[in-house]
Amino acid sequence: MKFSAREDVAAPIEAVFEALNDFDGFERQAMRRGADIRRTDPLTQPGVGMQWDVAFRMRGRQREMTLKMIRYDAPNEMVFDVKSAGVTGTFSVELLALSRSRTRMALGLELTPLTLSARLFVQSLKLAKTSLNKRFKLRVADYAKGLEDRLQRSA
Repeated sequence: MKFSAREDVAAPIEAVFEALNDFDGFERQAMRRGADIRRTDPLTQPGVGMQWDVAFRMRGRQREMTLKMIRYDAPNEMVFDVKSAGVTGTFSVELLALSRSRTRMALGLELTPLTLSARLFVQSLKLAKTSLNKRFKLRVADYAKGLEDRLQRSA
């Protein structure tokens, strides 16, 4: 099962990539929404090997997963490996400079079930794929707009 979204941001690729490297900010944002996040790597700079243990409620159940950065190509791409009980996947963020002041941001999430119960979970997501994909795209668009606004204010 795959979700994807693309948005254009009126900012240089370096500024967008730098904003996407605010992992502390993402952690705080997720905690405000009820997730429990714990960083488990000793790295001091963003890069391959960064890892988080995450716990959150989804569809009425407590979910736990591990997120690990497996590719870091500044300022073009970050790829994360997602592992959970019965589900594995990949989350990718790709940036493409359209001009000196415009960047295309493409986000993708691909989930693969490993167990029967995970297959049922992913199948339930597939049944609601249209609405979930719409919500995913709206969230990405909101994030891109907020990012654009923040970067224009700070310039």
